[in-house]
Amino acid sequence: MQLIWLRARWFSSAILLIIAAVSPCTGRTEPNLSAEQILQKAVERAGQSTPGSGLKAYTYTKVTVTEELDSTGKVKERKEKVFHVSFENGRTRARLMEVNGHAPEQGDLKKQTDNESTGNQLLGQSKSPGSEQRENFLTAEIVSRFDFKVESETTLNGRAAYEISFQPKSPAPPTHHLVDRLLDRMSGSLWIDAEEFELARADLQLRSEVNFLGGVIGTLKKLAYTMTRTRLADGVWLRTSSSGDFEGRKLVDPMRIKTKSRATNFQLAGS
Repeated sequence: MQLIWLRARWFSSAILLIIAAVSPCTGRTEPNLSAEQILQKAVERAGQSTPGSGLKAYTYTKVTVTEELDSTGKVKERKEKVFHVSFENGRTRARLMEVNGHAPEQGDLKKQTDNESTGNQLLGQSKSPGSEQRENFLTAEIVSRFDFKVESETTLNGRAAYEISFQPKSPAPPTHHLVDRLLDRMSGSLWIDAEEFELARADLQLRSEVNFLGGVIGTLKKLAYTMTRTRLADGVWLRTSSSGDFEGRKLVDPMRIKTKSRATNFQLAGS
């Protein structure tokens, strides 16, 4: 279970389960839509990124930085990783290229595979071939765990968007996986593109402490996470940046992790 505390990838995947086009932006919005209608359209949109959907394939570079802090807030370990990412049919496949400026060692590659496998188990998902991950994790099952409210109609990156706040339903739906316990303590805001109903941004916070196995293996006390997605010229939406701040305890040791990532150098596959 060390992954829960030391690897940002699982947090990103789990969180992203909450979150979760081709026409040019005209700034149009559909009037008088309820939060439920907007989320329904967003879930439908997320389901369109499947094999045969016609989305163009891309490759890009993703850089992630993970810092482990001591009790005074000083960095005691820092890792910068560079990935080559392939996007096709709504799924991404990441290949580790560098760790702290050097080619990855065999241990780094094995750790990446183990993290992905453990993360899928925690999320109740089967392991995807080639370590594939869905680009947009927004599903009807995830949406059903929250209550939503439209806060405003605004603009984000020059596009019209709905700002929607969310909080867990009370009483909470049945819990099937470990990640459900985490989701049931999350709240925050989503920005849904008003024309294409793609998730454009998410700000998430942990409302209350989460214990794992009754607190025996650890506790998550703080989680603050922000993620943005950007529309490329031909209508493909991809995650372009994220940042996170996680605090808790692993066994008897206090843990504080900060993460950030940025994606650049987007290119059509094969170009």
